[in-house]
Amino acid sequence: MSEDPVAQAAAAARGGRLVVFPTDTVYGIGTRPDDPAATGRLFDAKRRPRTLELPVLGATAAALRRIARFDARVERLAIGLWPGPLTLVLPRMGQSRDWDLGGDPETIGVRIPRHPLALALLAATGPLAVTSANASGEPSGRTCEEARDAFEDLVDVYLCQETPLTGVPSTVLDLAHDGPRLLREGTLGPDLIARFLPEGTSLLDSRPSRSE
Repeated sequence: MSEDPVAQAAAAARGGRLVVFPTDTVYGIGTRPDDPAATGRLFDAKRRPRTLELPVLGATAAALRRIARFDARVERLAIGLWPGPLTLVLPRMGQSRDWDLGGDPETIGVRIPRHPLALALLAATGPLAVTSANASGEPSGRTCEEARDAFEDLVDVYLCQETPLTGVPSTVLDLAHDGPRLLREGTLGPDLIARFLPEGTSLLDSRPSRSE
């Protein structure tokens, strides 16, 4: 019997190799975040500038609390909008302080995707550094075929679903600096996000900025 594809992808990611898998927004390409050689392969395959930080996806809030600082605002947003298409930029803590993710070494973008394959993979691996499965500057990958065309044999394992994804990247909210500050609007708009922030909180707008 052939090995389960999620187990194959998990083994590849834990080994520092690249995997592609569907999320609730776009296809992602990812690897383990704590190995600079692995994240270097991800930057190179994506042709992504190192000025842009690699986001990190996790299966649970508990897993993400070990690498990012959660305050009361983050907890409210996590309870209300995770799993889902919301990336939160937070101060790094714990083991993530030394991760080579590019961008600001003091912050980390985290989220929990709402997709069964993604959650199964992340439960097996722990948090992964994941960016959209397309070359930088190209449209985000909505199908496995598009991801294969972009990366070919640079990726060890492709996890695929039959139907296309929405193709709309996650909303990005910065809670690490003065803010909260909306860096990118995706599926979740500012009005919905504001419902989960403390009363009287002003949501600043800095679009456009980072990409997933």
